[in-house]
Amino acid sequence: MHPSPDARTAADGGVIHNIGYRRYEGPRLGRGYATRSLYEQSLRAAFGLGRSGRSKVLPMLVLAVPLLFALILSAVQIFMKMEKPVLDYAEFLGLTGVLTWIFLAAQAPVLLSRDLRHHTVPLYFSRPITRADYVRAKFAALSSAMLIVMAGPLLVLYLGALLGRMDFGHHTVHLLYGLATALFYALLYSAIGMLIAASTPRRGFGVASIMGVMAVSSVIARFVYVLAGGEWADVPEKANWAAMLSPSWLVEGFTNRLFGLVTDSRVVHAPGAGAAVLFGVEILLIAGACYWFTDRRYRKI
Repeated sequence: MHPSPDARTAADGGVIHNIGYRRYEGPRLGRGYATRSLYEQSLRAAFGLGRSGRSKVLPMLVLAVPLLFALILSAVQIFMKMEKPVLDYAEFLGLTGVLTWIFLAAQAPVLLSRDLRHHTVPLYFSRPITRADYVRAKFAALSSAMLIVMAGPLLVLYLGALLGRMDFGHHTVHLLYGLATALFYALLYSAIGMLIAASTPRRGFGVASIMGVMAVSSVIARFVYVLAGGEWADVPEKANWAAMLSPSWLVEGFTNRLFGLVTDSRVVHAPGAGAAVLFGVEILLIAGACYWFTDRRYRKI
């Protein structure tokens, strides 16, 4: 016996059953709220917060070591009643640069490679958040984390200088120079680290690649610097062009010239005002290009 035409129509059209679920009637917070939430979650993840205890070890260690070093320097300066600090703020950032590389190499893949590996990126885009919002939130979170790592010790040095009754005006100005330098480092490093981390779902490969880029470029810059006379007592200006070969040297040379921190020829710096402009343009080009390529990467996912 064949079903009637009415029965076939009902079967083809389907039936909706009301099983008692209530519709969501609360506020819809939209893209801005989702982007801010992703930023906050990513910033916490950069320090291992909300994750296992093992995930907190490395970021907290990298955060603590420069703080401890700055605290020891401040204590020595106060105890010895020094009139001048052992290290200037920007100089301190250069001295602890390897720790900053380690933090970048370890945490950039945490923020990006893990989402690629577990295929959770499409889930973000099923919400109001867009691909551009995702990249923007991750970049802001990584830059903020890098800035926290670098700015914390500078504040400790500043408080130590004030407790040691050093010149308030001088140290306030130089603290601002140091914070500006930390911002340049954070933006440039984060853009480079994000591009590399977004290129692979394998965290180990991302860590090794980031450390390789930072270390190898620095070694190359040092090699060219030495060949150009960088080990002489009176370093020729041409040797400082080697700074354009390394992200860390580039920021150091640019900010030393920009803020007038060149105390002698052995301090890496842009050789002249025109060179400082070129250094600044290169920083913008590298950071902008890395961010653009990262954004393009996620537009294809």
